[in-house]
Parts: sequence; C-alpha cells; structure tokens
Amino acid sequence: MRIIAGELRSRIIQAPKGMETRPTLDRTRESLFNIIAARCLQSKVLDLYAGSGALAFEAVSRGAAGAVLCDASREAARVIRQNIASLGLEGCCRLLFMRDARAVGLLGEERERFDLVFLDPPYRMDIAPACSMMLKAGILEDGALIVAEHASVSEPHLPDCFALTDRRKYRETVISFYVYGGKDCEQSTGVSGQL
Repeated sequence: MRIIAGELRSRIIQAPKGMETRPTLDRTRESLFNIIAARCLQSKVLDLYAGSGALAFEAVSRGAAGAVLCDASREAARVIRQNIASLGLEGCCRLLFMRDARAVGLLGEERERFDLVFLDPPYRMDIAPACSMMLKAGILEDGALIVAEHASVSEPHLPDCFALTDRRKYRETVISFYVYGGKDCEQSTGVSGQL
C-alpha cells in the first residue's frame, strides 16, 4: 500500500499479515479522502481500529496535526510501529496497543479531544458501542466527524448525538459519515458526558 496524496505521497505502508485486518482499498481510500480532505487540515485524528494505520497516516499526510492509532492485535501494533518509524512520524503519531474500551478510557482520562475519528472495526463489529464509549469518555470535539466503514448489510444505530451526513457504497463496503452534535446535543437528548 502507498500513501495517496499530501506531504508523504507515494510512501509505502506495510500491512499486517493474515485476515484479522482488512486494509481499506486504495481506490476506496482515495474516494474517502477526496470527500474529507478539508477536514484533515490541523485536525486531531483518532484511528480506533487502526490495522496498518493507513487512514491515520493519510490524514497526517494531508495536514492533520497528529493522530492516535489504537489496535489490540499484536501484529497490527508491530506494523503500525514500523510504519510510524519508516514515515518519520514519531513526533505526531502515537500507538495505543490495547482494546478499544481501554484506549478510549485512557484518552478520556488524559483529556484528549479529537476532530476526526476513523472506525473500521474487524469482524463486522457494530460501531455503536464505540460511539457510546467515546461519548462517555468525552473525547470528541463539538462537530467532530466520525468516518465509519461497515458491511452494506448492517445499519449502525448510533446515539442521537451523531447525525448521518453522507453515505457511500463501495462494493460490499459502506462508508458512513457522522457529525457529533456536541455537549448541547448530549444535554438535550439526556446522554451523559464524562464517566
């Protein structure tokens, strides 16, 4: 795989071996970033099921201020570390080798906030629990964009504070775009913020 555009254009990214991770295809990734290019600039990125880290690295290449990449797979973590080093991104990319709930809890404790979140979980997992965890941990900036990749047969049912703004289908995969309504939305819908 290669980074498609930006400062790191054409740099090679390694992908984990095996079927535990499914790297987003280059053509799909290119289409996705054509849609969200403006949102990358100076954003703080969370890639919660990072796999190879391709989505986070593409965002950083296109002007994101930094990224946190999380994955519970030992092989994925090894490859992400290798990619961070080979791309020279140690100063702006951080790896959390742990499960999603632990990572989100830790980021909440550290009072981290994100403008752009990628959710591409393995095994066709439902993304709704991750969105609820992020709400409870208080790690989303008002107006944060959540980009979720999921199977075309599944319809995510997210908390009311996430508004679906766009949806694109690429063969068997669907990418849905949600905008987080912010603390005012949480209060009006009765969703609790901090843990």
